[in-house]
Amino acid sequence: MFITFEGMDGVGKTTQVRMLQEALIELGYTVLATREPGGTRIGARIRSLLLDERNSELTPTAELFLYLADRSQHLAEVILPALKSGKWVLCDRFADATVTYQGYARGGDIEWISELNERTTKSFSPDLTFLLDCPVEVALGRIRDRNAPGSGQLSEKRFDMERIEFHKKVREGYLTLAGASNGDPRYRVVDASRSAQAIHRGVLQEVLDKSRAYERSPD
Repeated sequence: MFITFEGMDGVGKTTQVRMLQEALIELGYTVLATREPGGTRIGARIRSLLLDERNSELTPTAELFLYLADRSQHLAEVILPALKSGKWVLCDRFADATVTYQGYARGGDIEWISELNERTTKSFSPDLTFLLDCPVEVALGRIRDRNAPGSGQLSEKRFDMERIEFHKKVREGYLTLAGASNGDPRYRVVDASRSAQAIHRGVLQEVLDKSRAYERSPD
């Protein structure tokens, strides 16, 4: 099963990926956790370019193609081989993030970006996507805590430094994307203003329900 976690910065995706991986391993599943960008050696180099605050001159189009290049490498090198070997894959961001950030938030052509995503992934899609959502002010407060001196957490400053209007567009874009999915059953919108443990309990239950449905499927 391929499960992705989406949402604006500060909603707790990375924490939920880690908690779900640990819980599934305890239940006997073989699980790989990864992320975009940066899930491969090449992707790590791309990630450093994308998140470095010194690269403020990076154009929206250049940013878009760097994300697509990372995704192409990630799929070929990590995600598809892991799924083929029978592992479950949990991914912190995937194609929805590109449509949202480079499309809705940056003002890019949604149809064009979606087509590029389709070509990059060859229409490969997650089985389940958790969209972690909370008020922008809550997420930005968590970002400030993450970036505080001595926090011991990694900063993603090029995006963290964006104005609040940008983060609002990201949130609205994600909710639009999930709402416009024409009944796509893979989306689960999760209230991320709750505690990490409360979110995790709901996420785990959804995943186990999905797993049982798979096991009952004649396919």
